[in-house]
Amino acid sequence: MSLLPPGSTGLTQDTAVQTKTAREDEDAFIEKIAREIARRRLEVPAVMFLEIHRPISFLGSQAIFFCAPFLKFIVPPDGAEKFARLLDTPGGVDRLIQSIEEAANRHET
Repeated sequence: MSLLPPGSTGLTQDTAVQTKTAREDEDAFIEKIAREIARRRLEVPAVMFLEIHRPISFLGSQAIFFCAPFLKFIVPPDGAEKFARLLDTPGGVDRLIQSIEEAANRHET
């Protein structure tokens, strides 16, 4: 038996707004990565790498979180964390691959 009214998700308005904002931030981050890969003409190696490592993307995200104190000297700390969260998110790798392919198509025309 649920204490929530019928049709309610239990999310507050603030939580729904935060979720939407987080999704928009993640989409912008994915687009930024895809544009940079397309600019450097590394679409094929990037997609192959992501496809091959898709089954262990969760482990990759955990490795990034573990190495974060050392990575802050090489990449912006928020960039490493965003990438780790992207790998950790279900469907995140698929969205990144799709965005890379779309950026490659735009770059060719």
